Amino acid sequence: MSRLVVVSNRVPLPNPDRPQAGGLAVALSDALSRRGGLWFGWSGQLTDTPAAHPDHLHHAGIDYATIPLTRDDYDDFYLGYANAVIWPVFHFNLGAMDYQRRYSHGYARVNARFADILAPLIGPGDTIWIHDYHLMPLARELRERGLRNRIGFFLHIPFPDYDVLRAMPGHRALLEDLCRFDLLGFQTDNDRHAFEESATRAIGALVRSSGCLRHRNRDLHTGVYPVGVAVDGLADLSAQTLTTPAVQRLLDGLGERDLMIGVDRLDYSKGLEQRLRAFEALLEDYPHRRGHTVLMQIASPSRGDIAEYAELRQRLEGLSGHINGIYGDLDWAPIHYLNRTFDRGAVMGLYRAARVGVVTPLRDGMNLVAKEFVASQDPDSPGVLVLSDLTGAAAELTDAIQVNPYDTDAIAAGLNQALAMPLPERRRRHQRMMAVLRERDIGAWEQRFLNDLGGERS
Repeated sequence: MSRLVVVSNRVPLPNPDRPQAGGLAVALSDALSRRGGLWFGWSGQLTDTPAAHPDHLHHAGIDYATIPLTRDDYDDFYLGYANAVIWPVFHFNLGAMDYQRRYSHGYARVNARFADILAPLIGPGDTIWIHDYHLMPLARELRERGLRNRIGFFLHIPFPDYDVLRAMPGHRALLEDLCRFDLLGFQTDNDRHAFEESATRAIGALVRSSGCLRHRNRDLHTGVYPVGVAVDGLADLSAQTLTTPAVQRLLDGLGERDLMIGVDRLDYSKGLEQRLRAFEALLEDYPHRRGHTVLMQIASPSRGDIAEYAELRQRLEGLSGHINGIYGDLDWAPIHYLNRTFDRGAVMGLYRAARVGVVTPLRDGMNLVAKEFVASQDPDSPGVLVLSDLTGAAAELTDAIQVNPYDTDAIAAGLNQALAMPLPERRRRHQRMMAVLRERDIGAWEQRFLNDLGGERS
């Protein structure tokens, strides 16, 4: 019997003591449960020696197969080539790239080990869906081991323009690897176009038609599949958690003040320094907002083993303290900066309580926080989304207040516009954005991709 096989760098193993956090993980789990399937990848554990066989777990109709990484693999593959080379380049930040040859060797080594362990688990009729930038060589590795299955790849992050990409050592090999898939999925049409241009210029691929390239006697299809969210589930969750004691204590502390909220991983691509400076500009340029507005910025710890992330955390803590010191009062701290991870339900309740959602990354493939914020709002009195125009979500959420994330004065003006927006306009904007989210929810994303991978192109 044919199955769906999902492959990702990290596998979210079921844990009865911790609900599954991400909507994306829930969607993939649902697809695997319906179709019967296997989820393969890294367990999150480190070991002294490379694994020869995976650990297996069966739960709720899904087979999980995971392997640990060695410390060298973690350093060279994960921290190194994936996150110190590919991540910054694909987010248009060449200055943050830290290339070392051993990183590229580690990236190749781990992808080859994934293929060695995964290949024997694959049946002849299985459909394979590989996720994200950690695993771009995996289709080639599987093909070299004799697999002829349909293999799809979805890139969750942006794809850079060719003149940016070509600064990355090894970019031609990665383009060759991506051409070994049957279907490549991107968040936006700009990302797809950037890939197609890079493939034609760097490795001589031919564009046969819209969404179809030919390279080395193989056809490769490409498509645009913006990731969505589970709209009704988020709306219900936010309404339920709004009344929890933790959220109510926050609201009691706010009093009549307006809450702005930002929720991000601690990452230089998220534009957090510019966001705090923009809030400072709001307080400076619109003094009537002083004492009446609070920015809560949650920055979940991320990749703390990379020095640049630790330095960013120090700068953000210093900047928030500086702004609070200048503008704060005995009964009002302008910024509540929290460097920790919170329960998903609590965050949804905070979204619903907020007057403004602030989502201003410098570059982002999609940014589901923007969509989650919209889905979490009370339709009778919705908050307003201030959104970077350099996110994939900006192409869909055109009723958000869109800003250039590098222009702190423009962000400040957008924040003030959001706070001043009349209720009828807030409702109109929210209704239109909700219609988009419902049409392109997480289930539609998964179904469209898998239909296209199976040859039923929409």
